[in-house]
Amino acid sequence: MIPVLFIDDDAELAELLAEYLEQEGFAVTHLADGRRCLAALSDTQPEIVVLDIMMPGISGIEVLRRIRRESAVPVLMLTARGDEVDRIAGLDLGADDYLAKPCSPGELAARCRAILRRAGGRTAVGSQPLTAGMLVVDATARTARWHGLPLDLTGAEFSLLEVLAANAGRIMSRAELSEQGLGRPLAPYDRSVDVHVSSIRQKLFAARRGPSSILSVRGHGYQLVPT
Repeated sequence: MIPVLFIDDDAELAELLAEYLEQEGFAVTHLADGRRCLAALSDTQPEIVVLDIMMPGISGIEVLRRIRRESAVPVLMLTARGDEVDRIAGLDLGADDYLAKPCSPGELAARCRAILRRAGGRTAVGSQPLTAGMLVVDATARTARWHGLPLDLTGAEFSLLEVLAANAGRIMSRAELSEQGLGRPLAPYDRSVDVHVSSIRQKLFAARRGPSSILSVRGHGYQLVPT
């Protein structure tokens, strides 16, 4: 069973989704309040966190901020349908993906599995790291180095950077990046790829100040240029 920490104040919905997830091989620990999130992370050692953004008392955004101070565990946000501000804020803070409520239990389970596949890596153990100029991406160890300096990436950011590195020099569309890096088709008005790539570029710049090696190609997508 895959341990999941489910943080949502809607007890009825949480019970419904947890029951389905358990049938799909997940062991669900439910919290109705995010204040105990860090203690629950330590106690349950989840492989993924499902986090509702809209909660009374302490918002899901604040819960996510606290989680990211302590852990790199993958986080799937549940957001109100059409609430782009919360989605972008969550992605900026290091959430791996989001799903709009109301959602089907089947889609929630599929999204969790996709995130876990990305977190586990897609490349066979023992394969050679990808090298694109001064960028080295090791899919087996799930690490990336830029000019010899380690990059602190979320699971989604690593997966997108891995796809860009594997296709260095080629312009990758946002649809391709969503499919190959996030494990899902690109939905209308979905800015997840843009937010994650922006964060990657900021981390590359923070590690070693200089021109970005990831270019935005208007109307097409993104291109990693080996430097």
